[in-house]
Amino acid sequence: MIFNGDCLDILATFESESVDMIYLDPPFFTQKTQKLSDKNGKIYKFKDTWSSRKEYLAFMKARILSMKKLLKPTGSLFLHCDTSASWHLKILLDEIFGETNFRSEIIWCYKRWSNSQNGLLPNHQTIFLYSKTKNFKFNTIYGDYSPTTNIDQILQERERDKFGKAVYKKNSNGEIVSGKAKKGVPLSDVWEIPFLNPKAKERTGYPTQKPVELLERIIKISTDKGDLVLDPFCGSGTTLVSAKLLGRKFVGIDISKDAVEMAQKRLITPFKTDSTLLRVGVDSYKTKTERELKILSQFECDIVQRNRGIDAFLKKHYLGLPVALKIQKENETILEAINLLQNAGEKKKCSFTVLIYSKNENSMFLADEISVPKNMILLPVLDENLNFELQKRSAVSPF
Repeated sequence: MIFNGDCLDILATFESESVDMIYLDPPFFTQKTQKLSDKNGKIYKFKDTWSSRKEYLAFMKARILSMKKLLKPTGSLFLHCDTSASWHLKILLDEIFGETNFRSEIIWCYKRWSNSQNGLLPNHQTIFLYSKTKNFKFNTIYGDYSPTTNIDQILQERERDKFGKAVYKKNSNGEIVSGKAKKGVPLSDVWEIPFLNPKAKERTGYPTQKPVELLERIIKISTDKGDLVLDPFCGSGTTLVSAKLLGRKFVGIDISKDAVEMAQKRLITPFKTDSTLLRVGVDSYKTKTERELKILSQFECDIVQRNRGIDAFLKKHYLGLPVALKIQKENETILEAINLLQNAGEKKKCSFTVLIYSKNENSMFLADEISVPKNMILLPVLDENLNFELQKRSAVSPF
């Protein structure tokens, strides 16, 4: 069900203690008009401007009090905010729910870039989690262990010795006792979930839209199938779409008629963008070999992944334009490497390009003989030269 109107009025018509979980992404006290357009050019906007912080907090308090009445004793509330008013909202939530019912401060972090920001880039938002009572529903989600974790040690049971030190538990034969099966690492309160790509199919053009991945995680940890989820500031309907995909019942409310219409359309064919970053991990985007990273470490440069023609850009520009670096690959002739770098450098409008070529007889000969573009500099691989000298001298070393 979706309602169009002020949630304060609509919540008053609901039955007390009927909702399992509430998620709200309310105005943030940004003192701006949030505006964005969809792919067809239709503009969606809402005002987040207030005469004072006191007015804003009074608005929020009245609505959060109504929400608390609707929560079941086992229910939880997730309030999404940013630094504009997060500290004030935390105090307000402590007052309404009680400090002892504060459960977590979830940090949603993501990558976004801005050249205009003076200071540290704001790449996170906060979600406060409160329960109505101490007997709240919570489903633990487990993730994979870190590559630095010694899994073989985790699978062995431990105990405290007479000095209170943790040691491996041993049986009567002195053998280490195997522990119980492990589910993985419990979910922490820092969630790295990509911000919606501007070209993502899931994106609607509604300002402040959140990714389905984020809402699915919130719904999974706080509800079971068939439970009722409420979003009193539902916007484009991401919470409702997530709830439907996960088999939960849902109620959405928004004061904007355009937002309600958009949410209704999304619910006809609910869709979630597949995040490649979350599915395969950030390491899968790293294509440089250890050898290549070692060579590039000799330069002050920014490394480029997944590009055949360019491996890095120098941090310093020359003639006001970037300088591209490429390392000749083992399966490339020097002619192929030159052509790849030249084409890529032209596309990126580089002032100069630098090809670091393999120091073997064939490459050295060709490097002297071939026609090289005027703006391309050829350098032999420095580390290979050093390794060759060290290996040669080690073979005849008297030590």
